[in-house]
Amino acid sequence: MAYYTSMGKLPAKRHIQFRRPDGALYSEEVFGTEGFVGPTSTLYHIHPPTQVIGWEPLYETKPVYVEQSVMRMRHIKTAAMKAKGDPITGRVVLFGNSDVEMFACVPAETMPYHFKNGQADECLFIHFGSGTLETTFGTLKFGPRDYLIIPKGVIYKMTFNKPAAGEPEARFIGFETANGSHILPPPRYLSKTTAQFLEHAPYCERDLRLPQEPLHFDQSGKFEVRIKSRDQVHRYFYKHHPCDVVGWDGCYYPYAFNIDDFSPIVAKHHMPPPTHQTFEGHNFVICSFCPRLLDFHPQAIVLPYNHSNLDSDEVLYYVHGNYKARRGIEVSSMTLHPQGIPHGPHPGTIEKSIGATVTDELAVMCDTFRPLFPTQAALGLDDLAYPNSWEDDTVPGAPAGATPAKDAKPQGPKSANTWE
Repeated sequence: MAYYTSMGKLPAKRHIQFRRPDGALYSEEVFGTEGFVGPTSTLYHIHPPTQVIGWEPLYETKPVYVEQSVMRMRHIKTAAMKAKGDPITGRVVLFGNSDVEMFACVPAETMPYHFKNGQADECLFIHFGSGTLETTFGTLKFGPRDYLIIPKGVIYKMTFNKPAAGEPEARFIGFETANGSHILPPPRYLSKTTAQFLEHAPYCERDLRLPQEPLHFDQSGKFEVRIKSRDQVHRYFYKHHPCDVVGWDGCYYPYAFNIDDFSPIVAKHHMPPPTHQTFEGHNFVICSFCPRLLDFHPQAIVLPYNHSNLDSDEVLYYVHGNYKARRGIEVSSMTLHPQGIPHGPHPGTIEKSIGATVTDELAVMCDTFRPLFPTQAALGLDDLAYPNSWEDDTVPGAPAGATPAKDAKPQGPKSANTWE
């Protein structure tokens, strides 16, 4: 993560004697990346974390991509997904490439085990539901609209609360690195000297929620931990509860960030998607499109200009808001716009948006720098009419009675959708 923190009980120095109340040594674990030259944290376990017994391959996880030679716009209606599996086995990969995998999950069951992704960082976005992420670093409470950043190697168990009457079932999407990179804040938000979030960053350290006090589970027995590595999930058993950490410090840990704490940057004219960037991995970025005031030039066009992002594929997940700029879009829709095909607002929506001063949109976007491919699961949810939804027989022009008033100003508050 971007900055150093500490939690729980720690000795005065690294790698010195640190004893339990019964006189035995705590087990120190240096937990880090890049062969001891990348970010690390140091954890102190009640029992040696090396006491792992048994191993068993359970199932393969490598996605199978289809239609890899087909380039077209896609609309995946994930609202139709049925609940299945738990927060790990219920994940359904919809798009991906050699850099990132994108999945959706509607879990139906609880996790009777802990999980470790030993090959990738994970960024989970909680659309609906609340619960607890129990990790070796402590407990993270989560709720709707939270991002959960879980670095590679962190052991965790994700538990959703039972929804109250009338509440939607738990649902989340996720992004998993496929190239060994890490999901971090954009470097331009951070001081090169201290790694502190800079003043122009749309969020800062105060917005991040770190794990609560270490869990201190001092239990012996047979604890199942499933480890994902080499595109396969393996089952192992620990002789002691894996979350037996009494203290830790460092710069490598899981955390939560709520999308409503993202502070959108507004301007006189329409700003491009990098303005909304929240996280990044190698060859992909994750952006947050949040409710905000719109462009304030008197003649501003507040919807996005038509654009050809020639180096990127763009996936947008629709969380909440007014979808008038896109026909047929609904909550939980996921659209893909591939590099090479211009895209923008649907016909007629630009004129309707003129004069709008606010937008209530909420969406999560992932741009990649290699083409994205769908899975068979995505094809089963694909709206085949979507690529034709830009067809319009009318000739673009000013509405009847309109005059080019150079000093025209918006007439009162008006809301618009500005989906990219």
